[in-house]
Amino acid sequence: MINKLIQNIQKTNAPIVVGLDPMLNYIPPHIQKRAFAEFGETLEGAAEAIWQYNKEIVDAVYDLIPAVKPQIAMYEQFGIEGLKAFQKTVNYCKEKNLVVIGDIKRGDIGSTSEAYAVGHLGKVQVGSKRYSCFDEDFVTVNPYLGSDGIKPFVDVCKEEKKGLFILVKTSNQSSGEFQDRLIDGKPLYEHVGEKVAKWGEDCMGDSYSYIGAVVGATYPKMGEILRKIMPKSFILVPGYGAQGGKAEDLKPYFNEDGLGAIINSSRGIIAAYKQEAYKHFGETAFADASRQAVLDMIADINQAIGR
Repeated sequence: MINKLIQNIQKTNAPIVVGLDPMLNYIPPHIQKRAFAEFGETLEGAAEAIWQYNKEIVDAVYDLIPAVKPQIAMYEQFGIEGLKAFQKTVNYCKEKNLVVIGDIKRGDIGSTSEAYAVGHLGKVQVGSKRYSCFDEDFVTVNPYLGSDGIKPFVDVCKEEKKGLFILVKTSNQSSGEFQDRLIDGKPLYEHVGEKVAKWGEDCMGDSYSYIGAVVGATYPKMGEILRKIMPKSFILVPGYGAQGGKAEDLKPYFNEDGLGAIINSSRGIIAAYKQEAYKHFGETAFADASRQAVLDMIADINQAIGR
């Protein structure tokens, strides 16, 4: 799957991923009104509004981008109905030939990680049959329970030719409370980066491992160090735009081949119509605003990294 991600990036010349992280207050009133008219102000109505919102955005941008990243918590908050919307979104994006990165941030003891890996990336055994469930192409994983929490994901990735993005240095302000702690003279995130590189050595695609890393755009100096530690790992970079990450800070995340990183923007794209720069599109043309925001992001990043 890492080969497909790279092919999609090269085809679109867009090293970006759109985060499909919908909140109800992002969704224009006309979509909410239509969903509530059919299902009432219920969890099912909320899930329908989310699905219709996602679908319009995907229809507007799928030809411009290589991948999407739905954040599962935004769907889980609406219970089972929200998870149905998550599943519909994953399936629809795959129909559009987009790579789907399930932002699930799972990671637990071995047997629990195995169940997460099977549910999101693999196939579950039911009697004599096996079924794919959520069936994302990549997922995000938390490594801070150690190798026994990561190995089940790696095993499923090898079997299914899918991939991981392992949290190394996250973009949130308080990440340093633990991730920057010095251990044997190095910050913890460097130790984790070394493990990611090691886990990825026998999980190679044509040029990059399908065991990648998450490194926030808000810490470019750390990103530069981690790029050198993990030369064959693709880096998923959150934090661009709304969280303060700037395009000019992104160059260290890429390798000399112009690859090696994919930059995420979530509300900066999906709620673009609420921003001053795109307000002229109006609420009914919110998806057109998202398309323009994607075009602007591609131009911004490519100029900054010299593509």
